[in-house]
Amino acid sequence: MSNLTPRDIAALEERRQAECTVAAALVSEPIAGGFMSVSGVGSWTNQACGLGLAGPVETAEVDRLVEFYASRGIEPKIEVSAFADESLLAGLAARGFVLREFEAVLARQLAPGEAFAPAQGWPPGITFVRVDPRDAAQVEAFIDASTCGFRPEGSPVPQELAEASRRMIAQARTECILALDGEVAVGGGTLDVGEGVAALLGTSVRASHRGRGIQQALIALRLRAAQARGCAVVCIHSRPGIPTERNAARMGFALVYHKVALVRPGPGLEPSP
Repeated sequence: MSNLTPRDIAALEERRQAECTVAAALVSEPIAGGFMSVSGVGSWTNQACGLGLAGPVETAEVDRLVEFYASRGIEPKIEVSAFADESLLAGLAARGFVLREFEAVLARQLAPGEAFAPAQGWPPGITFVRVDPRDAAQVEAFIDASTCGFRPEGSPVPQELAEASRRMIAQARTECILALDGEVAVGGGTLDVGEGVAALLGTSVRASHRGRGIQQALIALRLRAAQARGCAVVCIHSRPGIPTERNAARMGFALVYHKVALVRPGPGLEPSP
């Protein structure tokens, strides 16, 4: 990745993720070099991230994290990168945090003047538009289409997810691309821009339109947008082995580091996505 080492990319990307979560959450507090955020039961923003990259984490900070969530009836959750200080892992283990899932962070550098297009060509009959955050109807169509892969087919968008999405879309750091078949919203994806780094988030394509290259097209368009915003590198977070990894690899992304999501279950505490 040119002059950027995996640790360099992690430092940029973990900070971006923490700031993005703050932008989408209702309540956030800085902690141990990162942030812990919350929006209420059932919200994906109920997580802490970016911790432990600047050095040792005191045990009092881990206790503060636990109290931040448990006092709200929410299971404490933290995403920890492979480059976090060992003291963070020790403190979490001592307080009963357990592994929930693994996450792969893929990245690719953006070269000046580089052209981006889907590896298999632009999907016939599909148009792509940038979402106008002032257009309420377009925003709702985007939220429905871009989250369809994260919920049972045909089910409504959960309120917590819709509210966090609206807060994100309203941010200047965010660009959203909507895929249309005629006037029907069939997919969408978000670009979040941090300092020198951007990430491709929340991409979904309706089941009826999968296999037509729409996801790759959404990647290419957001790479163009990240390039226009002056980003040196773009990241994608993925669970290991899912189709997102294959599509990202075709567009030049490669694995840079791993993360784990750790949680602290307890009586009466509600898990978050």
